[in-house]
Order: sequence, then C-alpha cells, then structure tokens
Amino acid sequence: MSAISTPSIPEQQIGVPQRLRLASYWALAVVFAAVYFGSLFSPPLLDDADSTHAEAAREMYVSGDYITLHVNGVRYLEKAPLPYWLVAGSYHFFGVNEFATRLPMALSVMLLGILAVVWGRRAFGERAGIYAGLFVYTAAGVFLFTRILIPDVLLSLLISASLYFFLSALEDSPSTWKWYSGYACLAFGVLTKGLIALVFPAGTACVYLVLTGEWRRWREFRLLSGLLLFLAIAAPWHIIAGLRNTNGQNGHGFFWFYFVNEHFLRFLGKRYPRDYNKLPWALYWSLHLVWLFPWSLYLPAAIRAALDFRRGKANFQNRTRILSWILAGLVLIFFAISTNQEYYTLPAYFPILMLLADGIAQSERSDCAGMRKGWLRISAGALAIVGLAAGATLLMLLWQSRHLPFEPDIGNVLAQHDMATDTLSTSHMLDLSYASFAALRLPAALAAFALLIAPAMSFLLRIRRRHYVATWALGLGMAVFLGAAHIALGRFGPYLSSKALAQKITAQARPQDRVMIYGDQAFGSSLLFYLRRPIDLVEGRTTSMWFGSTFPDAPPIYLSDSDLLREWNAPGRIFLFVPPHLKSRVDAMLRRPFVVGEISGKHVYSNHP
Repeated sequence: MSAISTPSIPEQQIGVPQRLRLASYWALAVVFAAVYFGSLFSPPLLDDADSTHAEAAREMYVSGDYITLHVNGVRYLEKAPLPYWLVAGSYHFFGVNEFATRLPMALSVMLLGILAVVWGRRAFGERAGIYAGLFVYTAAGVFLFTRILIPDVLLSLLISASLYFFLSALEDSPSTWKWYSGYACLAFGVLTKGLIALVFPAGTACVYLVLTGEWRRWREFRLLSGLLLFLAIAAPWHIIAGLRNTNGQNGHGFFWFYFVNEHFLRFLGKRYPRDYNKLPWALYWSLHLVWLFPWSLYLPAAIRAALDFRRGKANFQNRTRILSWILAGLVLIFFAISTNQEYYTLPAYFPILMLLADGIAQSERSDCAGMRKGWLRISAGALAIVGLAAGATLLMLLWQSRHLPFEPDIGNVLAQHDMATDTLSTSHMLDLSYASFAALRLPAALAAFALLIAPAMSFLLRIRRRHYVATWALGLGMAVFLGAAHIALGRFGPYLSSKALAQKITAQARPQDRVMIYGDQAFGSSLLFYLRRPIDLVEGRTTSMWFGSTFPDAPPIYLSDSDLLREWNAPGRIFLFVPPHLKSRVDAMLRRPFVVGEISGKHVYSNHP
C-alpha cells in the first residue's frame, strides 16, 4: 500500500482494461503453450543429467522398485524420489519417450505461473497478478533451466506454495486446511530435493515471524499435528531407503551418503567425488540479470515499491512483500556461500518476479496519476538499448556468415572446451563460434526480430502511458525469443545428445553384442535411455556412478583399459562409444577400429565389421 496519497484515476489505467481482461488470461495460456508445449517433443534427451535422470525414472518404471533409484543397474542414491515417481507415472500413461519425460516439469512451470497469478492478484491486484504469471512464463532462466530434467522448478513450486498457504493461513485465521496444505508442500519439497526444501521455507517463515512479531500467534500454527503430517509424508521413503541400502564404501549406506555427503559436505565444498564448481561472486550475482531477463531491468521499480509501502501495516500485500524479499535473499545468500550450479537459485526467481510485477504495476499507477515518470521509462529505455544492441549484433553475425555453407552437424563448427572439467550447466554456451551462425540462421533471425522490435515498441508505448499494452508487448516478444531459443537448441541436438548414435547401434547390434562407453557415463548417458540395455563403462567408475559401484551387488560393468583390450580381441562384437576429448587416447590403444558412426566428434567404434 503506497504511503503517498494518489488522486482518483480511471480503473482502466490502474487495473486491467475491461476489454482485455478475458483476453489476458487466454494470452497467458497461449504464451505458456507456445513456449513450453512444443519443447515437450524436441530436442532428444541430452547427455549428462537430462538422460541420466530420465534413465533412473525408466529403470524405476521397468523394475517396479520405487524406493531405490538405479542407473545402468547401479544404485543412484543422491537424489530424492518425487521427480522420478512423477516421470515414471508419466511413462505408465504415455510410454517411454521424450514427451512423457518432460511433461511433469512442464506442468510444474504451468502451476508455478498459476500460483503467481493467484498470489499476485490477491496481494497486489489483478494487473500485478497477470504480470507475475507472464513473467514466470517468459523469464529466460525459468525456460533455460527446464530444458533438462532437473527438479528445481518443482522445488520452486512447492516452496512457494508452502509459503503461500502459510501466509494465507495467517491472513484468514482460522484456516486449518491451509496450515496442513503448507506442511504437506514442505514434505513433498523434501521428497523433491532433500533438506534444502525445508531450510528455505522454514528459514523464511522464522525470519518473517521475528521481524513482524507475529510469532506471538504460534498457537495457531498447528505445530504438532503439522509436524506429524510432515513426517507421515516425508519420513517413510527415507527410512525404507536407509534400510534397503547398506554396506557401501567403508560400510557407509544411504543415510551417510544422502545426508552427510550430499547435503552437508556438498554445502561445504567437500563432497566426494568433487564434480561441482563455485561461480566467482561477481559472476554469480550479475548472472541473475540474465536469468530474470528481460524483467530484471525493472528491478528499480520493485525496490521503489518496497520503500513506498507503509511500514508496520500488517495486510496481505505488505506481508507478501516482506516474505518475498526474505525468501529471495535467503536463497541467493545461501548459494553464494555454498558450492553452486547456475540453476540452484531457481527458487529465488518466483519471489523476485512477484516483486517485479508489484513494482511495475505500482509504478504504472503512479505514472498514470502523474506522480512519477522516471523509473518505468528509464528501465524500458535501457531494455530498448539492450535489445537494439543484441539484435544488431545477431544481424551482423548473420550477414557476415551469409556465404558460409550450412553445416547439418553443428558440432563440427563449434569451438571445443575441456569437457573433462565441464561442471557448469551452461558452459556449452562457450562453444559458440563464428561459423556456427550459418547453422543457426532461422533462430538467430527470429531472435534478432524479437529483440529489435519488442523492447523498442514497449518503450514507445510507455512514453504514451499505454503501460498495460507495453508490458504485454515485451512479454510476447520474449515468447518469440524463447521460441527461437528452442529452435536453436534443436540444432544443437546432435552435439548435446547421442540419440543418433544409439540409432546407428540399434540398426546393427544383436542381443548378444556388448555396448561400452569410454570414460564417464555422463558423456554418452543418452545411449542408456535409447538403447534400453546395460552398458559397460571403461575407466568410468567416477562421479555419480562411484558410490553405487561400491555395493557388493553392483553389476560388473566397470572395466579397465586392459579389460577393454582383452574383450576387444575376443570373438564377441563390441560397440564402443568414445567422447571427443578421449578419442586420441582410444585411437592410440586400439588397432584399426571400425567406425560405426560419428556425430559432433563423438565416435562409435566396433571391433568387427
């Protein structure tokens, strides 16, 4: 609630224009479908985490073991089960394919947007609620970090929903079902990504209660019965998994590996084996301007709205602002201290986007009342400059590459970084080269069009005080940009996935033939999903495959170089997948292997023609 009294202004200027109200909700549905529905079917599952997690769900579906995750027949104990339960359930309905794999996370994005609309509408008004949903569906980071099967968007949904129920229960007291709904969301969050799902909402709620003094209402919180409900949902899987998975490395079992190694030691940067980096602090913080683009450039409006609200007035609007700032700050500071991946902070996106929606809506109201003309136009102008610069750069690269031949396999025209030390999820962006734009003409042209037109149009509309249309113009332009990004990702399919090589192996392999991956399984993990057969790993007892391999009943899939040489010279036929960075080593070891297939520097060799 603004501390400054504003003159009366027409509803169409401060709310949602009546003629656009129904169209706005339909437009939200269209934006979600355009950005996320088409990406359910393509590209193929990517190597590393994407196909590894899909394979864990597939083996769960095939084996019927819904307690212990397995990948390539080996225990995969570092992950909580709920995302895999959802994907395995999707396989039951739709079969084992890319669509079924991606559907649960796409639905999580849809529900996150709906929650943004519901929460934002109640807290800040209908315009801000619609903006919040639009921002969720068009923020660059939400799209980017749902291209692979990771649970962070589901975690964000459950954390945000738990806090929404918590805040609603305080506002609507007594409201028993909302308290229990919040506790249930906490439990499902723990089943999604471990104890971090308890730390963030519980920490946020505690800080909020201390700052506002509402801890005095603790008798309303249903603490005992809520804790019992939480344990009834979250505890059984952890207990059964601990009892079923004992006698690993040094006698350790699930409890040590999952709670100590994967939670506390990972936070301290001492997890074994080490396969995570920590972003430099300047890069860590500044990248969030990219992950929340284009809405991040309106951050001054959100800060101004936070400074304007009347201190000490305990209404749902101010409670939401306080809670959102606390949650965003807690997540961002936590992972600034801990080891991190770029997508770990995704739970902070929702509260920040809510604050941005509030800030923009409040600034639009003030501008329409003639009280403040600065921040909206400055931010829109900055976005227009960024869009013009980025769009012009893309056009220049397209023009200069106009005479270069189109390369069907984009991996042949990309720069190569050190894949052996690649631990950041977005490091493949470093592989873009000048020649690669010849293979990206269509998506680059679409992206240039969106960047040149939408921010500039939004800026001009803001000058004319047509703010609602201005925000939607930018959102629709961003939807086109994300569509172009999806087309580009499809062009990277051969480089990031080994599906085409799996198809070549399938065309030639017999049931008795053996398939092997040289090095870490992650380099060719999509072979597991598409071949649907065990794969031997040569010198591949590393990273996520390490702890499961230490159990006595681990399958004998781990081979050494000497084992490979012995089997290579035997009568049986072998298909050996070799990643680009290990090709010279394998070529020096094997004599005249037969090449079954080669894509983007990845080879499949065979010992017999």
